[in-house]
Amino acid sequence: MPPSHASTSDPKPAGPSGGVQSLERAFDLLERMADAGGEVGLSELSASSGLPLPTIHRLMRTLVVCGYVRQQPNRRYALGPRLIRLGESASRLLGTWARPYLQRLVEETGETANMALLDGDEIVYVAQVPSKHSMRMFTEVGRRVLPHSTGVGKALLAHTPADEVRALLARTGMPAATEKTITTPDGFLDALEQVRRAGYAVDDNEQEIGVRCLAVPVPDSPTSAAISISGPAGRVTETATERIVPILQQIAKELSEALASSGPTS
Repeated sequence: MPPSHASTSDPKPAGPSGGVQSLERAFDLLERMADAGGEVGLSELSASSGLPLPTIHRLMRTLVVCGYVRQQPNRRYALGPRLIRLGESASRLLGTWARPYLQRLVEETGETANMALLDGDEIVYVAQVPSKHSMRMFTEVGRRVLPHSTGVGKALLAHTPADEVRALLARTGMPAATEKTITTPDGFLDALEQVRRAGYAVDDNEQEIGVRCLAVPVPDSPTSAAISISGPAGRVTETATERIVPILQQIAKELSEALASSGPTS
């Protein structure tokens, strides 16, 4: 039997990485849409990607049919609902991949270890390994909190432009969880400056009285992520902080390298 046309030729040229170029371009457009806030016009995508409008229109039409993009009444394109399920599954897997590193964090610090992501305007905890102490902190995986009262929130927003931080705080408000919670945008921006100088973030009784949290971002994570330890303020002292922060930073670096190591396979 003679071979079919599909088995003798591939109508989609390979991209620079050796993959399918149209697929690489489609994912690049989705990421550009996310970077732009989730909704863009074709001309904006063309300007940022360098692709011709007919190519972008063809790719977006395919993404719309698949449900990963939707076209708004104003003719602009927005990220579609089918991405939500993919994102939720990926978040759960990210937490699973992080657990061995969080376990090491518990073993080396003695305190509860967490991993959190920035999801829209909120912080969501995706993984936790509890401390072995009888008195320990517990945050339910899947819990969502506002970033202004958490160490992970500060770590995740430390390098976000000030105007974007102010816009986020305007949308969420800054309710006080305790009397130590930062409740003004200027105060929060000052705290972010401290994070940038120190290289780590602190929640000092701001989310819950009697609890201190130390957090660092996971550098170059595929999505904004941070890891942290939390424990009673009587154990997570200033002296303990000097010991714990280098451990946090090292494990965050190793986790980042592990996430980046899943390169292309043959």
